[in-house]
Amino acid sequence: MAELKLELTVPFSTESEAQIVRNSLSVDPEPKRGGAKKQLTVKDNVLYVTISSPEAKTLRVCANGFLDHLTLVTETIEAFGPPLEES
Repeated sequence: MAELKLELTVPFSTESEAQIVRNSLSVDPEPKRGGAKKQLTVKDNVLYVTISSPEAKTLRVCANGFLDHLTLVTETIEAFGPPLEES
């Protein structure tokens, strides 16, 4: 069976916010037993996400977990304000 893939683009107010989210969400790799892979990259202020898996169920579980964590990180940024820009 062909690899299934989910691609997302998530815009942020600044590149710094997008980098913080990428750094926060890329810490834990996906478990090897599920066969899912997650790739996160930032270009300008946009986070690009690719999640792939050989099975639909594994892709769904991985995507749900990722979206839950994405929500948590973005709500945290909103609660505490945008990151300070380094000068």
